[in-house]
Amino acid sequence: MDNNIIPSSTVTELLCQRAKTQPQDRVYRFLVDGETQERSLTYTQLDRQARAIAAKLQGLAAPGKRALLLYPSGLDFIAAFFGCLYAGVIAVPTYPPRGNRPDPRFQAIAFDAEASVLLTTGSIASDLDAKLTPETEKLRRLATDAIGDKLADAWQMPDIQGETLAFLQYTSGSTGSPKGVMVSHGNLLYNNEMIRQGFEHTEQTIMVGWLPLFHDMGLVGNLLQPLYLGIPCILMSPLSFLQKPLRWLRAISRYRATTSGGPNFAYDLCVEKITPEQRAELDLGCWSVAFNGAEPIRAETLDRFAATFAPSGFRREAFYPCYGMAETTLFVSGGPQATPPVVCDMDRTSSRETKGSDTGSTRKVVGCGRTTYLEQKVAVVDPESLCVRPSPQEGEIWVSGGSITQGYWNRPEETRQTFQAYLADTGEGPFFRTGDLGFMEDGELFVTGRLKDLIIIRGQNYYPQDIELTVEKSHAALTANGGAAFSVEQAGEERLVVVQEVQRAWLRKLNTEEVFDAIRQAILEEYEIAVHAISLLKPGRLPKTSSGKVQRRTCREQFLAGVLESVGKWQQSEIRERAPSQIEAKTVKDWLLGRISQLTDIPPDQINTRHRFVHYGIDSVTAASLSSELSEWLGRPLPAALVYDYPNIDSLARYLSTHQETTDEKGPSSEEPRS
Repeated sequence: MDNNIIPSSTVTELLCQRAKTQPQDRVYRFLVDGETQERSLTYTQLDRQARAIAAKLQGLAAPGKRALLLYPSGLDFIAAFFGCLYAGVIAVPTYPPRGNRPDPRFQAIAFDAEASVLLTTGSIASDLDAKLTPETEKLRRLATDAIGDKLADAWQMPDIQGETLAFLQYTSGSTGSPKGVMVSHGNLLYNNEMIRQGFEHTEQTIMVGWLPLFHDMGLVGNLLQPLYLGIPCILMSPLSFLQKPLRWLRAISRYRATTSGGPNFAYDLCVEKITPEQRAELDLGCWSVAFNGAEPIRAETLDRFAATFAPSGFRREAFYPCYGMAETTLFVSGGPQATPPVVCDMDRTSSRETKGSDTGSTRKVVGCGRTTYLEQKVAVVDPESLCVRPSPQEGEIWVSGGSITQGYWNRPEETRQTFQAYLADTGEGPFFRTGDLGFMEDGELFVTGRLKDLIIIRGQNYYPQDIELTVEKSHAALTANGGAAFSVEQAGEERLVVVQEVQRAWLRKLNTEEVFDAIRQAILEEYEIAVHAISLLKPGRLPKTSSGKVQRRTCREQFLAGVLESVGKWQQSEIRERAPSQIEAKTVKDWLLGRISQLTDIPPDQINTRHRFVHYGIDSVTAASLSSELSEWLGRPLPAALVYDYPNIDSLARYLSTHQETTDEKGPSSEEPRS
């Protein structure tokens, strides 16, 4: 163990010890404007503020009661969070309600946690009345920024142990049913030791962070890891980063940070928004751990960022893909440091790892590091048989160890189902079922998607993140990391739906039909499936979690309810007229135009007969069906592959009109030219 690590049984004990051994060291600096305007806390200042808040809180709530924390990112939140820990009160971090009306998610969290007190700042407290319901208005309010540290000496250390709950981390989900993950002091200390080992942190580590402090990645990673190590951390608000991504990399450069990171979209945003002139002023040679987690990690993102910022001193081997979640406190896998990310190819439909393959049927999957830290165990399990799958077969990721939290607050049945899983063949357990799919290869964990998000169409598996990447690349108007793909049931079949944000600069000049066509064609060419519906959204309207993860199930619910804020919609027609039994007066070309118009909901006069069928959404299954309908209409057998051999209306009509004899299953003559 690092010489600067203080053995402790609770986070409260750890901070008390830091205040004794490093009293004047600054642990947190907060960049108020995201750049140079700075506030800071030493260990002594933080310790005394936490004691004073705890002394006041102990008069309002007994140990074990819940306190809502309503703060923007900043030092006030930090002091209030530790004040709760010092009082033995369970902290419930969240964010202030937005707008001038009640926030459903905030109300749901307050109700579920059965909170008795609300901690915030004076300015927010005075503005809360219009945002609370009659139920939450009854909460006792405490403005912690007005307390000072005079009450610090009145504080009494509560009876808390390693198993004592420190806070409830509410997971992202639908506004009506957020789940509070019960995180103990022991979970926090265990996971922070795992992070130290996995990230290879030392007392020379310097951290920079902008992640929301009410979210597990910001709270455990950016707030508690520096305290655990006894090192400095420079913080800014998420809004400061989003307004100007340069601020993040500038802070890394200025403070010579060694560790910093965020979700995948943050790296894409830097590539898009930081100019060559701005990149020239950065020195990122100090950055040795650029962690990437909380959402699917894209190999393309790593490539673009590494190439773009190489002149600024960034090294590709600094990338640190990692994996974790609130239910595991935070960290599950990552590392080793100073090695390039591991990227492999995986078959899109069979879920088999195909390293080295370069065919169009594979997807690139980024490894999330090793999992062998402390006593943690990770297994890849068949979600139906509940038996371990051999490497490198895909299955559900199960985790056990000291980082596994205590379950969901007041949800015993969900806790039993999710946190108390046992292997069917060996009886080993309990494990936490992550709900994520993945596989292990040479000790590296690869996360491939969510079990519940997997799209299954006609027996084939499709990963939504693959389709989303294809969609965003299909047209310049579409926003990166701004799409959701999911399936809906229509006429007894699962059909693909795409929801995608449009860049603000394109809103006035948007040609929706052109974008719809680009999306349909890209998906058909890549996956050979047709799109059932497309909804184009305004910027920022795609449902996401606070950490930037796409909420596909929420998006699906809003699509089905018809409440998505769309700037353009397209949906495949469900008209299916019966083909005539004889040719009669119709020409083959007219019949094909009419049939494809019915299938695609495109007027016949807008169909270009020289465009390939795939251009109009005719996938492999529909093509075979079209051949069957043609056979019935013409009254003679036709090969199922006919539409592939003659891939547009002109060539197919020309062939059929000149070959009136019965065609056997060998297909057209080899002498016939193909378009």
